[in-house]
Amino acid sequence: MSSLVRLLTHQDVHRALVGVDLVGLMESALGALSAGDVVQPLRSSMLIGPERAYLGLMPAHIASHAALGLKLVTVFNGNRAHGLPSHFATVLLLDDTTGRLRAVMDGAHITEARTAAVSAVAVRHLQRAPPRRMALLGSGAQARSHLQALAAESPSLQEVRVWSPRADLAAFVQEMSGDVSATLVAADTAEAATRGADLIVLVTASPHPVIERRWVDDGALVVSVGACRPDQREMDPELVSASRLVVDSRAAALVESGDVVQGLAEGRFGPEHICAELGAVVRSGAPVRRDAGDIVIFKSLGQAVEDVAVAHLVLERAIADGLGTQVAL
Repeated sequence: MSSLVRLLTHQDVHRALVGVDLVGLMESALGALSAGDVVQPLRSSMLIGPERAYLGLMPAHIASHAALGLKLVTVFNGNRAHGLPSHFATVLLLDDTTGRLRAVMDGAHITEARTAAVSAVAVRHLQRAPPRRMALLGSGAQARSHLQALAAESPSLQEVRVWSPRADLAAFVQEMSGDVSATLVAADTAEAATRGADLIVLVTASPHPVIERRWVDDGALVVSVGACRPDQREMDPELVSASRLVVDSRAAALVESGDVVQGLAEGRFGPEHICAELGAVVRSGAPVRRDAGDIVIFKSLGQAVEDVAVAHLVLERAIADGLGTQVAL
């Protein structure tokens, strides 16, 4: 017996998310995760071939929304030589009463949009004061989505200093200058971008630290989105050790985040150095800083609940608006 499955392209997903409050949706999803209202095992992954390309499987069930799904994500860094993106993502949604496949959709826009929205949640709840100077380290897809989301979340932004190891930095600054009201400046070094910033956003693909403790002002908020594997590090370990550390998932951070895993292995701190999950902060409203000079780090690994929550909404809107193509399997 065949069943109808809705196929949604990148353009379909993008259209379905126009006008959606993703920041509010991510607040709800992370709050549910921290409250234990989501079934979400740790991400399963495997490395492929001599280049150690990556395949990750990320399932989650949000019973309150009858949302059951799985994201498959791949990272093949060699793709750039062939003119292809290094990252691909696909989301599958299933009926949580029968297990029937309901939808298959492109996950690239979902990944970019939900990751930036989660960072906006972190700024909303962890920033000491409305940020005026932002450092953005990176110039890829996540840099674009983060700049747009954080500029929308923080109209107080006056200047964004951008640094990237990639050759497209000048083109990125020129392209994005028309998207935000803040002044965008290309910085010659990561240090020049970072010094004096009250909000620092790391969206590089570097497996090695790109930021040092001595560059970061007291009271700053650091949002770290890269280095999602235990053998990668995006931040100076002295910075991680000296900061108040907030994560999206405590269980995931202790096994997936190189900035945490390696710090633990080196004896720099214990598991209790993670002072909170972001979802718990959202739910409680409790301050993370003990005093105004504390540096706060939000380590974002990306959680399946985020993808499934967004994909569930995409499917609802796609059905209402007649988006996508239905096929019989």
